[in-house]
Amino acid sequence: MTTHERLDGATVEVIRNYVVSAAEQMRRTLVRSAFNPVIYDVLDFGISIYNAEQQLMAEASGITHFLGANDRALVLASDYIGIENMEPGDVYLLNYPYWNGAHAYDAMLFAPVFSDGRERPSAYLAVRAHWMDLGAKDAGYVLDSTDMHQEGLIFPGTRIVHRGEVVRDITELIRFNSRLPELTLGDFHAQLASLRVGERSLHQIWNKFGIATVDQAIRQVIEHGEAVARKAVAALPDGSWTAVDYIDDDNITDDLIEIMVTVTIDGDSITADYTGSSPAVAGPVNLPIGSTEGIVKATFKSLTTPNEPANAGHFAPLEIIAEEGSIFNAQYPSATFTQWSAIVATELIHKALAQVIESIPASSGGDEPGFMALGRDSRTGLDYVVSNNEGIGWGASHDHDGGNAQQHPSQTTVRNTPIEVLEHKAAIFHERLELIQDSAGAGRYRGGVGVLREVRYVDPGEVLSMKKKSKTRPWALEGGLEPEPSEMVLWPGTDRELRVGMYRAAMTTDDRFVNRTAGGGGYGDPLDRPLDAVAADVLDGYVSPDAAAAVYGVVVDPDGTPHPTPARTQRSTI
Repeated sequence: MTTHERLDGATVEVIRNYVVSAAEQMRRTLVRSAFNPVIYDVLDFGISIYNAEQQLMAEASGITHFLGANDRALVLASDYIGIENMEPGDVYLLNYPYWNGAHAYDAMLFAPVFSDGRERPSAYLAVRAHWMDLGAKDAGYVLDSTDMHQEGLIFPGTRIVHRGEVVRDITELIRFNSRLPELTLGDFHAQLASLRVGERSLHQIWNKFGIATVDQAIRQVIEHGEAVARKAVAALPDGSWTAVDYIDDDNITDDLIEIMVTVTIDGDSITADYTGSSPAVAGPVNLPIGSTEGIVKATFKSLTTPNEPANAGHFAPLEIIAEEGSIFNAQYPSATFTQWSAIVATELIHKALAQVIESIPASSGGDEPGFMALGRDSRTGLDYVVSNNEGIGWGASHDHDGGNAQQHPSQTTVRNTPIEVLEHKAAIFHERLELIQDSAGAGRYRGGVGVLREVRYVDPGEVLSMKKKSKTRPWALEGGLEPEPSEMVLWPGTDRELRVGMYRAAMTTDDRFVNRTAGGGGYGDPLDRPLDAVAADVLDGYVSPDAAAAVYGVVVDPDGTPHPTPARTQRSTI
């Protein structure tokens, strides 16, 4: 075909699906090859395919926060390396936070893909995944670092595979700096396998259709993505709306950290401006700008083109503003390890736009309130680090209740770790795992309920409570009620009992913790909830009889028959 000759829609769609399928094959290879459950069970990764201009062609589903997070990272690392210095078979390792847009353990491998007859790469592949240890000052997660150099070994785009051969000097450097070298290098090889599958798939597509045809098809896909996204933005009301929320603290001081966004819609473009948010703080909750871009892109995509596989065009209407040196645009050497700020901030744009877009729900439980367990298992004599993303309640909407025990919206394709895996890989035992009655924000539509998990240590170890919205409540809408925030209770029922947010604690044999997660915010006045809906909640155990009477104004008989209380009856007659 001639250069830039327009292709028919059928050809474009076939090629688009081939490229999306290539990303999915990379995803399946990674999941099947990974060594640690945070990748193969939790799905904590992001996979992207780019064209020669480093525009996003396709992604595989992974952690939602990583949507588009590889975009800036690829460009910055390529500038550092020099595209002219890349060779066929090369693979590069990047985890420098301010380029990578993540903390140091979210290691990104990327590879140029060359086609016959071209001196420069015709495409790029990127796979980022969470490694379990790269020699940071603490095992597991670093909760109180104050600069980047406490957060692990740093690679700025280092060639780790040269012309198809693994560079042993680099992998040995990783081996000797990791507390868990077999897991870490095993996951490196899983990512490498994923890249090779992607490379093979691209060559198959080029051979089938011709590279010029594929390039043109992708140009048209990206053009269409932009057109569809701009049309969706243009359908939204013009104006500016501001929202404020809070992160618990930075684990150095106990001070709340204010975050703010102003969302402006102007015709077919939209701006998310974080001016007014806290300056960067001492502790590791600062976000590199790439991480901020990731959360905005994910939220924007959900509002405009939620049902289409992502490509660069979908984000063309979007502008993101964050002042250098702020918590949303951290600069060297700011600590960035504990990225829960991004999770809390994901719903900040929703909070702003909920003032004008009726379909946006109330807040979910606020963040991802999971845990990590560390120690040495006496059964094997081996050290372990395991993690679990805990479910929360989702917020109620104008026309339905929130979902129960769901992953946070920033993590929606992510999964929790099964009990069987946790107990097999760590010296812990589960005593309870259940939904929490009365944990949802009440309303005409109620939020979803949260989760209670009680765990006992079989051997001495450590527990890390992972949450950054335990001091302020998730927000509700239109007169709905706000639920209690998440918390962990260490050593429950003893004279040492302690309620914590993000925290690290040493545990001895038979010590326990209880992790309680927040429900979602309510929507509308609880006294407007239909009697039969309240009765069903009581029968299902989501709402207690006492709360039904006190909050919803409904007395529910043992057989499920509901009766309005005087408070509800009197209100309806006013």
